[in-house]
Amino acid sequence: MAPAEHGGMDIKDWLIDIALVGMVLLQLRGRRLTAKTLLLPVGIVGWAATKYLHEIPTSGNDLLLIAATTLIGLALGAGAGALTWVYHNDAGEVIARATATAAVLWVVGCGFRMAFQLFATQGGDETIGRFSSDYHLDPTAWAPAILLMALAEVLSRTAIVAWRGREALLGSGRGRLGVR
Repeated sequence: MAPAEHGGMDIKDWLIDIALVGMVLLQLRGRRLTAKTLLLPVGIVGWAATKYLHEIPTSGNDLLLIAATTLIGLALGAGAGALTWVYHNDAGEVIARATATAAVLWVVGCGFRMAFQLFATQGGDETIGRFSSDYHLDPTAWAPAILLMALAEVLSRTAIVAWRGREALLGSGRGRLGVR
């Protein structure tokens, strides 16, 4: 989620990003919707936030950067949630199945964060520093911006899929997207 404190991404950072992508890719086939499948991504990003999010810088344009990335995460997560089918299978279980577009939205968010982390830790730090200076950003604002983007993406997708799962469970039929 954020560059490791020694200057590069450590194995935990890679595993977090890969796990978040993998969770949605697994849903392309459809998976039973449970509290565990809903809350696992929230737990993963929550853990990363406790590891890396110590304060939110507010000087210069820091809040603008943080608000923009958070809104992008919110939009990507909401789109991924809205484009996930939620329905009953023949056994009466509630199933969540990500459409290809939902998976693409999710991977765009995770992929952007992974690419930014890689760029920042593999020689792009000078470019990021120059950009930060030119636009009056504290270089420490990037980690909270990226983390809050991830948190917004995960929470918005989770909330929408959970709500639609509840609707499907109650039998209203509104939890389902499209025609199966």
